[in-house]
Amino acid sequence: MNRRIQAMPTQLVNQIAAGEVVERPASVVKELLENSLDAQATKIEIDVEQGGIKSIRIRDNGHGIHKDDLVLSLSPHATSKIRTIDDLENVVSLGFRGEALPSIASVSHLSLKSKWQDAEEAWEIRSSHSNNFDISPVALNEGTHIEVKDLFFNIPARRKFLRTEKTEFSHLDEMIKKIALSRFDVDITLRHNQRPVRQLRAATDRPQQEKRIAEVFGSAFIEQAMHMDFSIDGLRLWGWIGLPTFSRSQVDMQYFYVNGRIVRDKVVSHAIRQAYQDVMFHGRHPAYVLFFEIEPSAVDVNAHPGKHEVRFRQSRAVHDFLFRAIHKSLADMRPAEEGTHNMSHFSSRDFNAPAAVLSPSGQAGNSYGGYQQNIIRSQGSLSLAVAEQSRAYQSLISEEAPSSEEYIEFPPLGYARAQLHGVYILAENKEGMVLVDMHAAHERITYERLKQARENNGISAQPLLVPVSVAVSEKEAGCAEEYTEIFSDLGFELDRTAPEALRIRQIPVMLANANAEQLVRDVLSDLIRHGSSTRIREAMNEVLGTMACHGSIRANRKLTIPEMNTLLRDMENTERSGQCNHGRPTWIQLSMNELDRLFMRGQ
Repeated sequence: MNRRIQAMPTQLVNQIAAGEVVERPASVVKELLENSLDAQATKIEIDVEQGGIKSIRIRDNGHGIHKDDLVLSLSPHATSKIRTIDDLENVVSLGFRGEALPSIASVSHLSLKSKWQDAEEAWEIRSSHSNNFDISPVALNEGTHIEVKDLFFNIPARRKFLRTEKTEFSHLDEMIKKIALSRFDVDITLRHNQRPVRQLRAATDRPQQEKRIAEVFGSAFIEQAMHMDFSIDGLRLWGWIGLPTFSRSQVDMQYFYVNGRIVRDKVVSHAIRQAYQDVMFHGRHPAYVLFFEIEPSAVDVNAHPGKHEVRFRQSRAVHDFLFRAIHKSLADMRPAEEGTHNMSHFSSRDFNAPAAVLSPSGQAGNSYGGYQQNIIRSQGSLSLAVAEQSRAYQSLISEEAPSSEEYIEFPPLGYARAQLHGVYILAENKEGMVLVDMHAAHERITYERLKQARENNGISAQPLLVPVSVAVSEKEAGCAEEYTEIFSDLGFELDRTAPEALRIRQIPVMLANANAEQLVRDVLSDLIRHGSSTRIREAMNEVLGTMACHGSIRANRKLTIPEMNTLLRDMENTERSGQCNHGRPTWIQLSMNELDRLFMRGQ
């Protein structure tokens, strides 16, 4: 087919752009809400009918559109937000491409009413699917009102891809929830088929913000989440992260915002997943609402037509910052003096006191089984750490816990009162009763001590009697050369023997039984994709986790009251003590009010 090149009609250009920007009613709502927020609106009302397929009406109290700009607002690539290339490299608005309104107008019946700030009159423009636009005066007090009817009426094939009213409204509601959490300062009202669905009031302080999150996510999340705020070198991460015990089977409660824009990003997802790796069951996913603030020039928000994805100019630095911020926040989750009943409140103090590690028999030198013994014999510093901590335990045994009448202040986890079936410790604190899973708690304590011993004493390595050859791509071989120091710090020695070949000459002692070739391949894959990798440390931690599990108090081990109190104090001084190595909770709190309700006291 031989045809001459010619310019496409404007309507066809807009409809092609609509295919990228307007996927379903939820896409329309997203684009229009972003325009309202860019117009500095503080109140937005959304009315939809039949899931948004029949009609979408959005009213805001923003600064409006000037009469002379109404026609231009429905023209492609016309925007008030970008003037020069410098503006494009420092985007601070949500919308900036100038595609949304003309694209929406090309696939629907659109009418727009707006009153420019301080203007005496408001004006309305209607899309007629031609180059002619009807503009007329209209009664309007403030802001902009937009109505979109019969979406995809002129593209039957696209309309057939729309789902049921219920499904389309579900997507639309989810989009509004995401935007509502990006701007706590804006009132947002949603009605569906003239029935109120959401009425989110502006939130000016943290309690009100948490109330809005509870309305969007449900109260269970905010009750089992902690607030974090971490900043360094012009980067800031703040928001709410769910406790490891509040994990999900899918990624349905993960909202991440970059400079107020909700995004999906592989670097972000990888960093957060790695931060939770040590405290969460395999296959489970964390829940969070997080806000990342970075210089606009350091992030490219123009990577996707729908602006769902971004590109960081220094992705490795961003990855490391996000990982450290969340990893430290999770590490600081420990029982605090105040709010022990709510595990979203933890002390962020830095504990440096030594902690006791109890052996299953109360003595050092317990049996770990053949595989673990080989590891301990070859990793002498770790076995010494276990033995020293077991001996230290004897000197840290406290006196019998005082009676309720004898003390004024409780430690966060209180004092032990009894042991239940050789499995649980029953303790009394200021709030009421604390239940502790002995094995899970001691497993975390032992694990953290072993990790600390490894960090303090370094990673022991051993040369291979027969070096292992690994066939890789040229890119992977180059990556291995670039990150030689990282591999060396972790106990590996790699040589590049050919453009597409590596040789492993040395490995960490702890990973003597691991598949070194596969581990190196996985690490190279991470380095190429994310600029960093934690796979080697994860493999080491897995070995330490096994050692900690076998070296911890077993079920049916009878403890004395002083032994139980020593364990409680160790929990208060240990990072991540709220979960065992497998993500299970180590303790729970029952307040006096909860106990009273169980027994219907005062009713």
